[in-house]
Amino acid sequence: MKIKLLLLFLVLTAGGGNLAAQSSHRDSLKVERKVSSSHYDKYIESDVVPMGGRKGFSFETKAGDFMLKPYVLLQTAAKFNYYDDEQLGLDDQDNVANSGFEIPYAILGFSGRAFKKLTFNLTLNAAKSGGALLQQAWFDVNLKDQIRFRIGKFKTPFNQAYLVTLGETLFPTVPTSLSTSLYMDRSINSTTPTFATGFDLGVMMHGLLGNKWEYNLGIFNGTGIDVNLAQKTLSDDLHIPSLLYAARIAYMPKGPIPSHQGRIDDLDNDKIMFALSASYNVEANWQTTNDLRLGFEFTYLKNRLYLSAEAYYLNSALVKRQKVDVDYTYIGGYIQAGYFVTRKLQPALRWDFLDRNSTDIKGFLNMPAIGLNYYILGYNLKLQAMYQFLGRWGHATQDDRELDDLGLAQHGAMVMMQFSF
Repeated sequence: MKIKLLLLFLVLTAGGGNLAAQSSHRDSLKVERKVSSSHYDKYIESDVVPMGGRKGFSFETKAGDFMLKPYVLLQTAAKFNYYDDEQLGLDDQDNVANSGFEIPYAILGFSGRAFKKLTFNLTLNAAKSGGALLQQAWFDVNLKDQIRFRIGKFKTPFNQAYLVTLGETLFPTVPTSLSTSLYMDRSINSTTPTFATGFDLGVMMHGLLGNKWEYNLGIFNGTGIDVNLAQKTLSDDLHIPSLLYAARIAYMPKGPIPSHQGRIDDLDNDKIMFALSASYNVEANWQTTNDLRLGFEFTYLKNRLYLSAEAYYLNSALVKRQKVDVDYTYIGGYIQAGYFVTRKLQPALRWDFLDRNSTDIKGFLNMPAIGLNYYILGYNLKLQAMYQFLGRWGHATQDDRELDDLGLAQHGAMVMMQFSF
């Protein structure tokens, strides 16, 4: 009897040990999958609201190989624009125009990861129409920090003012020098260029080297956010595909810098960045010009202070089919700063400069601005306000003064409420 009881005890002990080992093995697999999945969570981003390191509202499979994160950004603004008398014709005597209420962005998006090495993002902006309704649609193949590939519709690697997270900007609008069309003193069947290249369709190789160097190498359609179709040809002048070729290199001596322009939960950081970028848009603006862009960026984040500056150059040369051997050179730039005087209140200053009529014609635009950000519920509910004045300096004639700021407000004010999650 004692022998039977002893044998039964040994069987139960062995079985229990085996069950414990199986349970421990299952737990270790769960931990391994969790660690493996969380490693790729740092690649999840939206360029709209902050995503990295934030669990938030998400859907995830039990195996942990797929995660979906929905997000929303809604901006409602009240605008006031006053135009000087020089821009008014006999058919239009209103100094106040383009004023009232607007919704710049009404975004619904999804980002996430799939099959460990893939992250993705899809963004619809209901405030736009046509091709711009699809703001972003891309996926990243994340081989490792040093080598990643992005394919689809996304931000071109040029201009820090565009590369930062949309819902975390210092001012409710990007600098005018980047977004406004430039002036050419002749009529051509095209749309005049802007400094910013914005969103576009293409493919890009990017990565982080030594935790200090970030690089981007991309090829895009060069047709901007409004076009989702392949419409390009071969260049008659250069005999290469008429696409946008872009590159950017950034040096961050204190490690990767976050993609915000001041955040209330990041007031103890110390980062700095220097960046150079270049792009060449072959047969841009519907096959009328070859556009070379160069840019320099500086960003400094120190505790409650955010400081950034950019300078950019554009040479727009008419192609041979225009039968005119002419090129235009433009320069612009800005410097802006914001400081958290409290954990919720962030005043901001910006000086914006633009040689809109090309360096061949005297005169430039000088656009100082003042802003204020109040974080009601963190970045989820934010109030932004700004005022900008447009000044004109150094023009040789009155006609040059009037043409240089055509279509731009002399006084502009904006108050915007932003909700996001």
